[in-house]
Amino acid sequence: MTTTLPARLLRLLSLLQSRREWSGGELADRLEVTGRTVRRDIDRLRELGYPVESTTGTAGGYRLASGKDLPPLLLDDDEAVAVAAGLLTAASGSVTGIEESSIRALAKLEQVLPARLRGRVGALAGATVPVVVRDGPQVDAGTLALIGAACRDHEVLSFDYEKRGGATESRRVEPHSLVAVRGLWYLIAFDRDREDWRTFRADRLIRPLATGRRFEPRALPAESPAAHIRRSIIDAPYRYSARVTVQASAETVREHLHPLLPDRVTPIDEHSCAVRLGEDSLPAITRRVLDLAVLDADFTIDAPDDLRDHLRSRLGRLLDVLSG
Repeated sequence: MTTTLPARLLRLLSLLQSRREWSGGELADRLEVTGRTVRRDIDRLRELGYPVESTTGTAGGYRLASGKDLPPLLLDDDEAVAVAAGLLTAASGSVTGIEESSIRALAKLEQVLPARLRGRVGALAGATVPVVVRDGPQVDAGTLALIGAACRDHEVLSFDYEKRGGATESRRVEPHSLVAVRGLWYLIAFDRDREDWRTFRADRLIRPLATGRRFEPRALPAESPAAHIRRSIIDAPYRYSARVTVQASAETVREHLHPLLPDRVTPIDEHSCAVRLGEDSLPAITRRVLDLAVLDADFTIDAPDDLRDHLRSRLGRLLDVLSG
């Protein structure tokens, strides 16, 4: 395939930005050129101010390093719109300290967007009404950036982790994925000391550190990070738990529940099912029970006495208000 020099340089730059490190042979194959041409093009990028480093190894390679100044970043149309959407909603998320930075970055992005994309981003901005939520745990943007880079670069992370009861313990992990769920960020990682997969709340990580030690990625024991998180949330040891038997089909109950909860539903027969609920606070598990109560189906609850007493108290208060 014949391409012009500018087009080839842009393609080379895009490849270098998409991954931490490339071998010379891989770049030559992707660009359909010789290794000599790759070396010349790398030199041209360096002359333009891009900090491309040569790496050692059997075949040698290249990586785009951090430099004194931020070089231009190449985005395709869908990536540009996705970045704009993320910036629009950043102020309403659970990441602290990025609201003003998001607005400045969005202004810069809109300034350089081609006309064909300004309409799409403008329509998105006009239809977006962010609702700022600050009730849940917050996580620092720098922490997420560090974890994300370690996932991408296959770099071992070390940190202290605050457990549910408040105790802390040191961890050394091979990070795999960051997943956002219900306003919380979770790190999926292989724990080297426990020799098993673990899920960590990002807001509970204390002094995370990228160690510089690389690892060979392991296969995740699930079809996707989202599936792994769902299973981890279901199997986690919660402070409060209950088993609710609902006189409605499992399909009906699954459609009604939060997207993360359908896996907790087990059919009993064609017209009834059992739902396992678990939360770390009485108000939270009460909300889950009320979610089932509005189904207009009979149900029974198998739960510890303290939870049953809490439910009686809250529901009794509601009945008093309605009867008054």
